[in-house]
Amino acid sequence: MAGGCPVVIECVPNFSEGRDPLILAEIAAAIRETPDVRLFDTSADPDHHRSVFTFAGPPAAVIRAMQGAARVAVERIDLRGHHGVHPRIGAVDVVPFVPVSGSTVKECAGLARSFGEWISNEIGVPVFFYEPGRRLEEVRRMAREGAPPDLGEGRHPTAGACAVGARDFLIAWNIWLETADLDVARRIARSIRFSSGGLPGVKALGLPLASQGIVQVSINSTDFRATPLDVIYRHVRKLAGASGIAVRGSELIGMIPSAALEGASDLDWLNLSPERILPAVW
Repeated sequence: MAGGCPVVIECVPNFSEGRDPLILAEIAAAIRETPDVRLFDTSADPDHHRSVFTFAGPPAAVIRAMQGAARVAVERIDLRGHHGVHPRIGAVDVVPFVPVSGSTVKECAGLARSFGEWISNEIGVPVFFYEPGRRLEEVRRMAREGAPPDLGEGRHPTAGACAVGARDFLIAWNIWLETADLDVARRIARSIRFSSGGLPGVKALGLPLASQGIVQVSINSTDFRATPLDVIYRHVRKLAGASGIAVRGSELIGMIPSAALEGASDLDWLNLSPERILPAVW
């Protein structure tokens, strides 16, 4: 308890499995059955071959839930036969800890260190740490180029490595384009992402969505106040329109704070529901 405010931490692990419902159910069960933890959402994509789980609770309970989920993933996911369009470094690919109430990013970085030591020591998965101070995309590049991990050695034979970190709230969403031209999606992604001179707080990739016969601009909004979602959406729609391409709509991955939806009336959501909206206190 900090200043009368209960300490609540969110964890949003990304696993390299988006096609096998039995494996996803086992991971969900490991989280859901942990006392004091609430599983808010599960999102899975067969083209990305990836799933995202959103859960929260007191720090110790969140760590226990993440440990249980990681054990399932390492036992059940084999990267040697894995094919998906989303970049990945491991079966337990990315594990971010996010302060919700009564905590800070710095304190969550301590939780990240604790979990990283556990997954490296207990089940032999090497760990790269990211944020604060090192971006996730930098970690992906390092891992792809064969850099040594921060904890452990080499790579797990079937589960690869794991990126563990702490960050502020992030909104993951995809904007679907009515075209199969991947170059268009990549060009738009390059135009809007901040690292390429685009919009503040925006990370983006152009990816194929083979199951739909189209492509998407896959976006991580790291600061929706710096660049509201409707601003991002209008930019993508304008850039796509300049190439004669329509936007089908936008797909939310995981959860979204209610504040991010204020004033955003034209995002053409494909899957937004009340259960995915976090209350203002978050």
